[in-house]
Amino acid sequence: MKSLIQYQPSYLDMFGDLDRVFNSLVGGSSLSSARMPAVDIREEEDRYVLEAELTGLTEKDVEVKVQDNLLMISSKKEHEAESKKNGYVLKERRSSAFSRSFVLPKDVNREEIEASFKNGLLTLTLHKSPETQPRAIEVKASK
Repeated sequence: MKSLIQYQPSYLDMFGDLDRVFNSLVGGSSLSSARMPAVDIREEEDRYVLEAELTGLTEKDVEVKVQDNLLMISSKKEHEAESKKNGYVLKERRSSAFSRSFVLPKDVNREEIEASFKNGLLTLTLHKSPETQPRAIEVKASK
């Protein structure tokens, strides 16, 4: 499920372009939704928070990388099961994988990105660089 985000061009253009291109190419089919985790992104005063639903995965199954201005979240999981019954051997192999990429805003401090994982929810905190945050300037009276 995608969240409702108020249109803010500087915000959506940075995070949403790759998702919009991908969704238009695959036509938003149920197949693509099954493979791509739902992601919510919100901007706060001093940071961005990205939450990805990764049901069925653990923190060991997930890889998060930053390269230049690209944030990449990916996973590859393989499962093999074997059962023997009445002289027959049944082997099943299954694998699942996904990869999502996001263009980072210029104001993100790439050295202070934090990741946590709890109950199938990956939370990334992308702190804004102090020099890009608004600061108050004292107005002095002229003599």
